[in-house]
Amino acid sequence: MLVLPPELTHEQASASLRMLLQGLKAHRDPALVVDAAALTSFDSSALAVLLECRRAALSEGKSFSVKSLPASLASLAGLYGISELLPTAA
Repeated sequence: MLVLPPELTHEQASASLRMLLQGLKAHRDPALVVDAAALTSFDSSALAVLLECRRAALSEGKSFSVKSLPASLASLAGLYGISELLPTAA
């Protein structure tokens, strides 16, 4: 499981994405879960980071899901019409 930082705005997006992609390379499980429980401060850049992480996971043959996505970020994903691309982890 990979973990998002407490803050993920435009300022942190590039560094956060690099961290997640490095974690993905070391991740051996066929199912990638990103834990968003710590995420308290974010903007739409968080969605861009999650979508790029999803793309990378799928390109490596892994499934992708998000655990504990904050309700307001899930709402933003719904507004953008991308909710189905960020499935909830069991």
